[in-house]
Amino acid sequence: MDSLFQRSLDDIIKGLRHQQAGESAFVSKVLEEVRREIKSTDSHTKSTALQKLTYLHSICFVDMSWAAFHAIECISYPNFTHKKVGYLAISQSFQESTPVILLISNQLRKDLKSNVEVEVSLALECLSRIGNLDLCRDLTPEVFTLMASSRIPVRKKAIGVVLRLFGKYPDAVRVCFKRLVESLESSDSPPIVSAVIGVFCELASKDPKAYLPLAPEFYKILVDSRNNWVLIKVLKIFTKLAPLEPRLAKKIVEPICELMSKTGAKSLMFECIRTILTSLAEHESAVKLAAGRINELLIDEDPNLRYLGLHALAIVAPKHIWAVLENKEFVIKSLSDPDPNIKLESLRLVMEMVSESNVVEICRVLVNYATKSEPEFCNVILGSILSTCSNNVYEIIVDFDWYVSLLGEMSRIQHCQKGEEIENQLIDIGMRVQDVRPELVRVGRDLLMDPALLGNPFLHRILSAAAWLCGEYVEFIRNPVELMESLLQPRTSLLPPSVRAVYLESAFKALVFCLHSYLKSATSSDHSALGLSDPGVSKENHITPDSVLHLLNLIDMAVGPLSGSYDVEIQERARNILGFTELIKPVLSDSLHPQDERHKQQVEASKMVRLLHDTFSDELGPVSMSAQGRVPVPDGLVLHENLADLEAVCGSSLPASSATISFEGSHNVEGATSIFISDQKEESEPSSESTSLLAEHRKRHGLYYLPSEKNTEHHEANNDYPPANELKSELAEQSFLPKRKSKQVKARPVVVKLDEGDVLPISSKIPQAKDDSLSEAVRDVLLGNEADADTLTQKAAADSVIRKKGKEKLNAKEQEDDLDHMDSQSGTVQNPVKERSKRSSRKQNADEGDHGGDKGKQKRRHRHGKHRTREGVQNPPANVISQTPVPDLLL
Repeated sequence: MDSLFQRSLDDIIKGLRHQQAGESAFVSKVLEEVRREIKSTDSHTKSTALQKLTYLHSICFVDMSWAAFHAIECISYPNFTHKKVGYLAISQSFQESTPVILLISNQLRKDLKSNVEVEVSLALECLSRIGNLDLCRDLTPEVFTLMASSRIPVRKKAIGVVLRLFGKYPDAVRVCFKRLVESLESSDSPPIVSAVIGVFCELASKDPKAYLPLAPEFYKILVDSRNNWVLIKVLKIFTKLAPLEPRLAKKIVEPICELMSKTGAKSLMFECIRTILTSLAEHESAVKLAAGRINELLIDEDPNLRYLGLHALAIVAPKHIWAVLENKEFVIKSLSDPDPNIKLESLRLVMEMVSESNVVEICRVLVNYATKSEPEFCNVILGSILSTCSNNVYEIIVDFDWYVSLLGEMSRIQHCQKGEEIENQLIDIGMRVQDVRPELVRVGRDLLMDPALLGNPFLHRILSAAAWLCGEYVEFIRNPVELMESLLQPRTSLLPPSVRAVYLESAFKALVFCLHSYLKSATSSDHSALGLSDPGVSKENHITPDSVLHLLNLIDMAVGPLSGSYDVEIQERARNILGFTELIKPVLSDSLHPQDERHKQQVEASKMVRLLHDTFSDELGPVSMSAQGRVPVPDGLVLHENLADLEAVCGSSLPASSATISFEGSHNVEGATSIFISDQKEESEPSSESTSLLAEHRKRHGLYYLPSEKNTEHHEANNDYPPANELKSELAEQSFLPKRKSKQVKARPVVVKLDEGDVLPISSKIPQAKDDSLSEAVRDVLLGNEADADTLTQKAAADSVIRKKGKEKLNAKEQEDDLDHMDSQSGTVQNPVKERSKRSSRKQNADEGDHGGDKGKQKRRHRHGKHRTREGVQNPPANVISQTPVPDLLL
């Protein structure tokens, strides 16, 4: 009755298709039915429920780990349909750590020995998906037997399963590898050779050196085979082996060139091209032949073949750039191809062609393509230009004025979203290259004066860099008043707080520069004989009294409302500007009207302005990432000192606890201010104890204290931190490495280059494959070292007898015990026929102390094991097999 009303898988699929919004509810209902049906004793009902659960697991990602045991039950049914459902569920849901995975070992062994071909195929496919260490170790003999099966499909699948066995259980190599190599000679069965070559292709990709002795067999297949798929796999193997042996490369280059010339299959031709370009690049004739076949791919109408041609050019570009330059026009034309993959590949090739001589031309072409492309590809082009031009501290850039103007042009592209990269490069170039700062300021001023850019959120970072550059290098501005108007225009409210804070700081610097220029020009007009004109101020930059009044009024109107901003950075900078104007405005108001004390007022104003101007004039240079590590730690400074006893040391000199401080509302500001002033007066008379502690702390950590007014002149005279860009100083000689370029049409400006942090080292080392147990086993089998390995294992077996005698029968013969221990230590699965022949030879070569079968002799052998081992090292017995020299398999 359960199976009569049971819904089939087709009903579940139709029900899912009809569900518009309640799919989750339908799945939950089906799961309830499955949980009830899968407990049935009827095999058809159980397998149908498991089939529906497997479908939901693959489509809706439903957890089916709870049904693992029911899947094992299904594979034990004799009906092939039910067995297939169980194997499918196990392959889909089982992991190596599934608790019940070991329960299928016996059933897999039974199905592997079945006479029904489809049942053997199901078991092999399942083992290839879920095989772990235990399953692979237990089922290696059965797979080994199937590798010699007369049924071609079964034999082919068994060879494919070997790859899983070798990966999970490396000692299976000693059992199956010889038969795997023998299968390479199955010329009468192409499917078998195809399967074997596929296995070796995967193995060689992990550790190609271990399979180098098989090169003659692979070469024979390369010459004799007519199967394109097999030839492609063989070429992939030779791609890994050829760099390891120069003689092998000379041997295979001629057959590969001949194959590439004669074949009509594009896939095989491309594989020949890739093999030559990656592993046979030293053979010029082969590379030229491959370049000719690449041209055939580029002019093909099929976009897939054109992409393969561009990909082949990308492979050959690092060593033979001439092959790319020959197809330069086609590569640039491919930038407008409708296929996105072709466009990306052609863009990579264009960037490979960039050099000092053609960087201007190529960047101009790429920018034109970027303006016409869709937003995504436009930003890919811009990102490629930025990364290539900035590589190795702008190594290929000679004309920085051109590059800065290019950055400004890229910023105005409609779809530009590279604001952060352009911002970083603008500031970086400004700090490194002094000669380009006037052009930087010009580009930055043009960006700031365009109000349309303020509404684009992707350009806010660029505007922040432009504002910082114009404020930092304001002496190169021709009209600073115009700059102030741009920085304080009303549309700056569209900017985020972080960018607007930079705008205010730059406006502060520009204001100080304008006042300093005005006061100097006024003083020079009164005292022209003194010649105090500022060399950084041109005649075009003359500031008039009306301009100063205009600036002060503009600040009151634009910056005044920002003093109450909720953003801390904006509020602080706005109040700094307003506080400075409040101090300077009375003095300037007197100096703007001719009076008797005009000169005195100008001197007072000049003193305040000069103080800030000198502060802003200190140049900022690039700092190495390792600069902080080179600062010596002062003597006596303990960075990890525990401050738990600070209160006991300082005593009453510590300030009051923060818990006693309370903040009143805005209505009590005056009272709070008076309290603060009175507290400040009381604290201005410190006790002698706190004074002594402060003096002691200053003596120990004087490096971190600001210089006092008394020692200002002495500090300036002995300043240990010179300007960052002063290359003649001792610090610059140690930290900066200016890049020297050979003959240039235009002299390249000095680019400040740090010793560390600028150029990230590109590791050209090829990661060497790990000499793991799989590679060791392959080498032992190929080089004939099995006898040596068995001899060493037999010597080590004696030490493990005592540890494992509780697990074995005590009345067994000593010879059998030694062999069992040797097998358990090496973990190998021995062939019983060969094992019996080996036992006799090992018995003859054993030491005298190893004879006998009782327990007393085992104990004596264990007690004197170290002594016998030491004697064996000093006086090696004659029956130890010496290692034979490795034969040269390539001759």
